[in-house]
Amino acid sequence: MTTEPDVPIEDNLAELDLIVPNLHRRYSGVTATNRMVAPKLAKRLRAAWFGSNPPDGIARLGVFDLLKTWRRRRPIIWHARRNNEMILGVLLRALGWPLKLVFTSAAQRHHSWTTRSLIRRMDAIIATSDLSASYLKRSATVIPHGVDTDIYAPPPDRAAAFAESGLPGRYAIGCFGRVRAQKGSDVFVEAMCRLLPNYPDFTAVLVGAIVPEQVVFANDLKQRIEAAGLQSRIIILGELEIAEVQRWYQRLTIYAFTSRNEGFGLTLIEAMAAGAALVAARAGAAELVVEDGVTGSLVPPGDAEALIAALEPLMDNPNAASAMGARGRARVVEKFSLDAEADRIASVYRTLV
Repeated sequence: MTTEPDVPIEDNLAELDLIVPNLHRRYSGVTATNRMVAPKLAKRLRAAWFGSNPPDGIARLGVFDLLKTWRRRRPIIWHARRNNEMILGVLLRALGWPLKLVFTSAAQRHHSWTTRSLIRRMDAIIATSDLSASYLKRSATVIPHGVDTDIYAPPPDRAAAFAESGLPGRYAIGCFGRVRAQKGSDVFVEAMCRLLPNYPDFTAVLVGAIVPEQVVFANDLKQRIEAAGLQSRIIILGELEIAEVQRWYQRLTIYAFTSRNEGFGLTLIEAMAAGAALVAARAGAAELVVEDGVTGSLVPPGDAEALIAALEPLMDNPNAASAMGARGRARVVEKFSLDAEADRIASVYRTLV
C-alpha cells in the first residue's frame, strides 16, 4: 500500500486505505501523538485526516469526501483514539460504510462501561504499553509511541540555544504539559523554589496551557514563586506553538517529568530525543522508556523530596547531565522512533485489510 500525498484525496477516494479521525478541537497530548504518526502512515498507505488540527504530509478528508465512500466494496481502516471517534466509526459502519475499526488506548486505569462496550466492537486494539493493555479485557497489540528523532534532536550548541531565550543563567530545566496537578506542576515548582537559590546558573521553565478551570491552581503556583523571590528564574511560558516548544526542548539541560498519572507521557521521549537529561516520575510509560540511572532517573510520583534528590546531582554536574542526555537520545533512536511506530501500526492494519 502506497500513497501520493500531493494528489488531492477527492481524486483518489476509491484507493483510500485509512481514515485518521481527530474529533477534538482542543490541542491535546492525544492530538499531538496522532499528528506525528499520521504523516508517517501516509507514506505507507493512502491515508486521510478527518477533523481538526490536521498535520502536513497527509491529505485532508472533508465531510462530503467521507459521504462518497459509503457502501464502497474495498474496506477502509478507521483508527480511533477517543470514545467519540469509536462511536462515530461504529455508527458509520452500521449505516453502510465499509470500515475496519481500530482503537489505540494509552489509559492506565479501568475503563468505563461505555468504553468497554465500544472496545468490544473494534476489529483490532493497540495499547501503548503492557500496563495499558492489561486494562482492556481483550487481546491487544502493544506499540509504544514514537517520536520524530530528526525534528526532536539536540541543537548544534545547547548553550547558544539557551542564550537566545534571553533568560538569566547558563542552563535551563523544564517541565512541559498543561499546568495542573495531574501533570505535577506543583511538585516541579516546589522543587525549583528549593533548588534554584543554590544554583544561580539555572533557570526553570514551565511550558503548557492554563485552561480556565486551572487558573486558581496556576495562580497559587505564581504566588509560591513570588514568595520565594524567583519570578525571574521560574518562568511559566503558557501554551506555545509546536515549533517553539521544539526549540525549548533544545534549550534544556535537564527535563523533569512530574506527572502523577499519564497515559503514555510523550514529553518523556521528546525531551530524551533532544538530548536533555531526564528525571521522571514513575507514571505513564516512564518505566518502559527509562533505564533508571542510565538514560534517566526514576522517582515516585508526587514526591518533591525524591525529585530534588534526583535533580541535584545533575544540577551540580551539567557535564554528567549532558552525558545522560546523550544516552537517552541513543535509546530513543534505537527503541522509540516514529518510523518504528508507524511500521508496527501498518502491520496491524494489514491483518484487517
